[in-house]
Order: sequence, then structure tokens, then C-alpha cells
Amino acid sequence: MTDVRPNLVGINHVALEVGDIEEALAFYGRYFRFDLRGRGDHAVFIDIGDQFLALMQSDRAGADGIRHFGLVVDDRDGLRARMEADGVTFVSDQRFDFLDPWGNRVEIVEYADIQFVKAREVLNNMGRTDLHKSPRALSELRDKGIAPEDDW
Repeated sequence: MTDVRPNLVGINHVALEVGDIEEALAFYGRYFRFDLRGRGDHAVFIDIGDQFLALMQSDRAGADGIRHFGLVVDDRDGLRARMEADGVTFVSDQRFDFLDPWGNRVEIVEYADIQFVKAREVLNNMGRTDLHKSPRALSELRDKGIAPEDDW
């Protein structure tokens, strides 16, 4: 019998509940450079290359426990230093997890260190042709048969 279940191919977007759209844009804009993909009556969509983050205004926004998602950045240490200086709430000593003002738990990971590869066309569009993978991440990608051809 053939397995007819669809394969997971990627994540198109993550939606977060926030108390106020403009405050959320100000908070995330303080720490991340981004373009808006779009805006609705009670939502904004932050472009992340070929993916996006949806910030949805809600009266139900509240703290998460262990539920979280990870954002990939090109300067994890610099971001952590800025957030520490601003008194952002961190929730883990082992990982770089923080809470936004509405309790959404966000983990920050460095692009160079993970098994996540943006297509060259997406990086070009983002103006980020300078991003490279660490030897460990390249090894993990090669083991799966998905290492970039030019080891970027």
C-alpha cells in the first residue's frame, strides 16, 4: 500500500497574537530589520524572504510555556547583547529564548549553525549573499544530502 500522506515541505508563516499591532511593530522593529509584506485591519505581515511572520491583534494574547518558535538571524550575539541591555525577559539559560511583551516565546538561532538553507535566489533578494554555514552545519547538511553546492 502506498503512503498517501503529504510531505511537510516547509513553514510558510507563523502567526503570533499580540495586544497591539503598532506596539508589536515597534518592539520587533527595535531588534530586527524587516520589510512589511502587508497589513490588514488587525494584522501585519513581516517579510522573512520567502516566509513571513504574522502579528495578529488579539485580546487573548498571553504567555506561552514551552511552546515557541525559532527565528534565524545573522548576528545572534549582537542581538542578545541589545536585548539584555534593554531588559528583555529571557526564559532559558541553555538557549536564547525570550518573551515578547505579549508572552510569545521566541528562540533565536544563528543561520551559520543550523540545518536550514535559504535558496541562493532568496538570499540575493534579501541582499544577504554574504551568509555562510559553519563546518558543523555543513557536515550535518552533507550527511542528509542537502548541502549547498558551493558550501555557502
